[in-house]
Amino acid sequence: MKKIVILSGAGMSAESGINTFRDAGGLWEGHDVMEVASPEGWRKNQALVLDFYNKRRQQLFEVQPNQGHIIAAELENDFEVHIITQNVDDLHERAGSTNVLHLHGELLKARSIYNENDIIEWKTDINVGDLHTDGHQLRPHIVWFGEAVPAIEYAIDIVKEADYIIIVGTSMQVYPAAGLVDYVRPTTPIFYIDPKPATIPYLSNSIEVLPMTASEGMEVVRERLKNK
Repeated sequence: MKKIVILSGAGMSAESGINTFRDAGGLWEGHDVMEVASPEGWRKNQALVLDFYNKRRQQLFEVQPNQGHIIAAELENDFEVHIITQNVDDLHERAGSTNVLHLHGELLKARSIYNENDIIEWKTDINVGDLHTDGHQLRPHIVWFGEAVPAIEYAIDIVKEADYIIIVGTSMQVYPAAGLVDYVRPTTPIFYIDPKPATIPYLSNSIEVLPMTASEGMEVVRERLKNK
């Protein structure tokens, strides 16, 4: 069975109503990114950081997977599909995808500040004073700027074996996720879906750019792959 690897980003969930958070000025919901998504911001104001992610988590329960997510899941009927996402929502899973790797963590999980590997399911607000069973403060299971991306080596191994790559809703400008395309085999076909596609000059000639929304582009790609 041929293997499809889908690299998804914020644009994949935008049609579901998930904000990308960062505006034209680079602010996240009015906050400098370092205030709400960095170890320094956490040390400075835990309450602010927790409130930011509590609001993101609450919003997640108000949205549903869109057609792009659904098509990604349906491709498993004919292909081995692996999704490597920069998104922290669970919309891929809710749509039915079974192989989802979250590079930047997950909103519906929390972890101890003492042990980054002590991860638990968490669907409600996290507040200052909420402790893990180890007695230490809970924090969102999110990879903040300046922190290592533990799953990146596993992601590289997956990308190396891909027969088809679908890049959807991400400009592939943020590292280390952007570096994944360096490991794609030169002859592997790449479909790049984005309504405002960025220029990715280092990709091979086998790339097909689809300036569409996630849902529109995934429908086109499904038709392209139907007879593969």
